[in-house]
Amino acid sequence: MKLNERSLAFYATCDAPVDNAGFLYKKGGRHAAYHRRWFVLRGNMLFYFEDAASREPVGVIILEGCTVELVEAAEEFAFAVRFAGTRARTYVLAAESQAAMEGWVKALSRASFDYLRLVVRELEQQLAAVRGGGGMALPQPQSLPQPPSLPSAPAPVPFLPSAPAPVPALPQPRRPSALPPKENGCAVWSTEATFRPGPEPPPPPPRRRASAPHGPLDVAPFTRLHECYGQEIRALRSQWLSSRVQP
Repeated sequence: MKLNERSLAFYATCDAPVDNAGFLYKKGGRHAAYHRRWFVLRGNMLFYFEDAASREPVGVIILEGCTVELVEAAEEFAFAVRFAGTRARTYVLAAESQAAMEGWVKALSRASFDYLRLVVRELEQQLAAVRGGGGMALPQPQSLPQPPSLPSAPAPVPFLPSAPAPVPALPQPRRPSALPPKENGCAVWSTEATFRPGPEPPPPPPRRRASAPHGPLDVAPFTRLHECYGQEIRALRSQWLSSRVQP
């Protein structure tokens, strides 16, 4: 049977609970020396690592068609996993204590699917016997003694809530004054400025008016204004011409 090494490595180191795990001494195939390895049992597969922190197994034993039995070996608490066949290999393992050896032998003996098939068949026969009235009855649970009755506690006094304390009235928010009228969705504000009562500002100073040679200019006609300002311009031009003629 060909197995995928990556799938086996992932299955051996996944976070799923294991059926059994611990250190065992494994006898080498070609040499009689024992090597301490970390063994992990998952279903019908027995993985072994260099140590407990290793993330990749050194090997795996498929526990199908095998028998687990105690053997006499150089190491104490030894047992063997044997397979049928002339060329089948026998794995000799040794635990560190009597309790560890018994736990491993029991777990390995129940790891194969053949054992599970026998257990299921036995349970089916028992269920058929119970349904057919063959005289086998399911064990009834024993009646448990009732605990002594405790003296009843006095009835609790009903709790009457007291009247709620009056809540002080909160100050009402000040309402804003009437909003200005709107025109086409926009507020129209009054052009008259509203001032708080107080001293009135001083009146603006009188506007200065330009002087005219013969009276106010606001009553003089345009021809008179043109003649007045033209005389000044002609006088200035004649002065300028005379200054150029003189050497």
